[in-house]
Amino acid sequence: MNLKRVWSPRLMKTGMPGIAFTLIELLVVIAIIAILASMLLPALSKSKTKAQGIMCMSNEKQLMLAWHMYADDYNGIYVPNEAMAPGGWVHGWLDFDPYNPDNTNLANLTDPKLAKLAPYTKSPAIYKCPADRSVVKKSGQVIPRIRSISMSQAVGPDLDGGISRCDGWLPKETYWVFTKDDEANIHGLSKLWVLVDEHPDSISDAAFGVQIATSLRSTMMVDWPASFHNGACGFGFADGHAEIHKWLDPRTKPAPKYVGNSWLFPVAQPNNVDIMWMSERTSSHR
Repeated sequence: MNLKRVWSPRLMKTGMPGIAFTLIELLVVIAIIAILASMLLPALSKSKTKAQGIMCMSNEKQLMLAWHMYADDYNGIYVPNEAMAPGGWVHGWLDFDPYNPDNTNLANLTDPKLAKLAPYTKSPAIYKCPADRSVVKKSGQVIPRIRSISMSQAVGPDLDGGISRCDGWLPKETYWVFTKDDEANIHGLSKLWVLVDEHPDSISDAAFGVQIATSLRSTMMVDWPASFHNGACGFGFADGHAEIHKWLDPRTKPAPKYVGNSWLFPVAQPNNVDIMWMSERTSSHR
């Protein structure tokens, strides 16, 4: 690099020479800094994604602990999984309507009269994955929605202690709807998922439906899981552990449009290995 010695009146007083860069040299330095920054940005982005994944797993584990504490207090009976009437594990219906109070009403998570799990959780923040960017816009304000977590329709009773809510996605005459520990042990607690981060455009009530597939050719997507973590999704399992599962089929992870679930109808997706993975961990044949 060509360095030029220059003298200034101030430097002449000290007798020390100064060194200056030419314009071309400065431009080269700036270009090098820009290249280094572009190399660092992907690493920083991955670090952020990893940190969000760690926090998501922490949230799932805290919620699973609360789920177990409720069952311990109620003789092994699981918390009701019915969100459309006050008194389920949480309450409320999510969409992107700015005038729907359920999108932003934290009482649906924290008020024991509305949400049975509320006494066992300390912070409403654990109900939403930190990577979920879904918001509603009202009166010029951008307000985050309160929840990304849903519960498997195959776990938990209705408010009356029955399982009448289950429909064609999970026929109760054929497959288990686990309402207590003794039943869940039939499937295996470590293989039974309870909580999932749901796709922002799919989430509505707090119950997630999976059609049990008997073969790869028969796989169908009912409710859509999220893919917040570089194409992966957070799950909480009945034994208390949480994991991030990587999706393999691109059909499982459509990009969010943040407009609601009108474009995500239940749809046949033959040979989707991701649906088969969820199916095998949702329920057992009676």
